[in-house]
Amino acid sequence: MPSEKGAERAITSVTQIPGILAGHATLPDAATGCTVIVCPEGATGGVDVRGGAPATRETDLLRPEETVDVLHAVVLSGGSAYGLAASCGVAEELERRGYGLDVGVARVPIVSGACLFDLACGDPHVRPGVEEGRAACAAAFGRAGEPLERGNAGAGAGCTVGKLAGPGRAMKSGLGEDVECAGELVCGAVSAVNACGDVRDPDTGEMVAGMRTEDGRALASSTDALLGGYAQMPLERTNTTISCVVTNARLTKAQATKVAQMAADAYAHAISPTHTTNDGDTVFVMATGAVEAPVDAVGALAVRALGRAIADGARQAEGAHGYPAARDLGGSQG
Repeated sequence: MPSEKGAERAITSVTQIPGILAGHATLPDAATGCTVIVCPEGATGGVDVRGGAPATRETDLLRPEETVDVLHAVVLSGGSAYGLAASCGVAEELERRGYGLDVGVARVPIVSGACLFDLACGDPHVRPGVEEGRAACAAAFGRAGEPLERGNAGAGAGCTVGKLAGPGRAMKSGLGEDVECAGELVCGAVSAVNACGDVRDPDTGEMVAGMRTEDGRALASSTDALLGGYAQMPLERTNTTISCVVTNARLTKAQATKVAQMAADAYAHAISPTHTTNDGDTVFVMATGAVEAPVDAVGALAVRALGRAIADGARQAEGAHGYPAARDLGGSQG
């Protein structure tokens, strides 16, 4: 489980942060699914979008100058833009359970989300929709406190990385998680890693998964391929790493936005190249408000958690649909 080396950790999953639930709906045969992170009583939200090809829902609402100051769920989904429908299912399930912003005549759950392109991994005609969103949300309530499944689960089902030399040299990735603590302050991160670049361990620089050599037996460098002029992107705008950082810190919307901006630096620590024109990289923040902490401390801890979650997504994946995973190569190389 995600942990610091040599230290015991009381919290190993975002589902163990008070007030936070999380669950998946997975369609393994089609290599797609969705993951929902829920704060039923509402969190303070922020977002940072740096990729060139995002597919998102309710990101403008999270801007500090907008008036809605609560966020009930973040949905990470496969299915490209079609997967945005999963967020509707999450909203419907939250409404059914009585959660949402009280607008007088009804409760309206505030649900933000982002999608990744996994149509080329499995069945392009099967995408997460309203039913999968409902199911993932119900699973979050039904598995309260249980660790979140990682790897080829939820939004990680169809994730791949290292695609700058074409799909024949790419690798399977997945959904990763990490939780970091500094005293009473907790930051957890969930990330669905579908980058066109390579994934590296942010602590050691060691490559975990990415573009393979021509014989497929070892790892090569996507950045070197790009700079050497022999990289290719057969399908443009088909990659993204979408993430949610959860913290128990007390933040304003402006502060949550700053934490999201800082957390996005984790992509540069763990993915190379990143934030390209072919990626829709997005980071959400949900703050439950239980602990007072300096914003810079929250951001620094979020960077650590998210970088390690991205590497975890590559490590936890299993080979599928013709794409080998890191474990299939018998290790990684720098």
